[in-house]
Amino acid sequence: MPANLPLSRLRRGVAVIAALPLLTLAACGYGSESKDDNANEKVAAGSQKIDGLDTVKIGYFGNLTHATALVGRQQGIFQKSLGATKASYATFNAGPSEIEALNAGSIDIGWIGPSPAINGYTKSDGKSLRIVGGSASGGVKLVVDPAKVKSLKDVKGKKIATPQLGNTQDVAFLNWIADQGWKVDAQSGKGDVTVVRSDNKVTPDAFKAGSIDGAWVPEPTASKLVAEGGKVLLDEASLWPDKKFVITNIIVSQKFLKAHPKVVEAVLKGSVDSNKWITANPAEAKAAANKQLEADSGKALPTNVLDPAWTSIQFINDPLASTLNTEAEHAVKAGLLKQPDLKGIYDLSILNKVLEAEGEPAVDDAGLGVG
Repeated sequence: MPANLPLSRLRRGVAVIAALPLLTLAACGYGSESKDDNANEKVAAGSQKIDGLDTVKIGYFGNLTHATALVGRQQGIFQKSLGATKASYATFNAGPSEIEALNAGSIDIGWIGPSPAINGYTKSDGKSLRIVGGSASGGVKLVVDPAKVKSLKDVKGKKIATPQLGNTQDVAFLNWIADQGWKVDAQSGKGDVTVVRSDNKVTPDAFKAGSIDGAWVPEPTASKLVAEGGKVLLDEASLWPDKKFVITNIIVSQKFLKAHPKVVEAVLKGSVDSNKWITANPAEAKAAANKQLEADSGKALPTNVLDPAWTSIQFINDPLASTLNTEAEHAVKAGLLKQPDLKGIYDLSILNKVLEAEGEPAVDDAGLGVG
């Protein structure tokens, strides 16, 4: 894993080589709308709207790496922070779809991985989004069929799934492939390794059927593959200094941030409060995240999947901005980006205001903030 790039190298670049295909999901064009049937999501009597806003639209993935959002929703923490401004939700499989939804105004705020955030920011010439907070680190693994892949060198020639072209795990895997000295065409996924872009919902079935030999995926998909007989060949955290790398950020459309900063502050307070509750109540938080996954997908995770998945993720407010430099270089190496100018991708001022009020230390934007 290369060290973090100097900021000057990142600033020398310009636009994206070509727009990544953005794969839309079926339910509402961009993501799946979540049903509002949780008693904790009800607006409390006597609550007031923030800035007079009726609704804020929030997006997240059905992954445990997005457990801050899962728990915050399930426990009603976001709705409590928002008062009478109603939180509505949409779920996504991977980042590019969520970026499309943000650009279309289908969501206002979202939990997302770093690679699609970088891509979305650079494709819009820095006008579409800001990263306003962090949420999680870790929780990504390369899981393989041990009968077919016995060592890392055996990955060559195999079919390995990632969630979506250009999503965070896809970029990380393409970068790892390049580090092995192997060649793969990023767009088609063909080369020394066949990269199969597969929805996390169907990847375990594909693995069980033998149509893929493994997958570089977030939790809980990784632990689902292990439950189907897979073996963890590599934990991505082992490739990073201090075993920390941003896996989930909080983004907001710049238009919404400018129009409703107090609503953004309320959501960020909900996020900080959710992470605090997760830390203080790990068993209850794990159960709450699983309950929300069940509400969203119709199926809860079994214990043999939930427990190992949960322990591999750290829930934090710090977006680990310095790791974004390395994430950007991975996308460049994969041929998905030219060197981007990431100055202004972060606005952590509201988060730091919330953290100060909670008696927590401020977080740093690694020189990539606004102003």
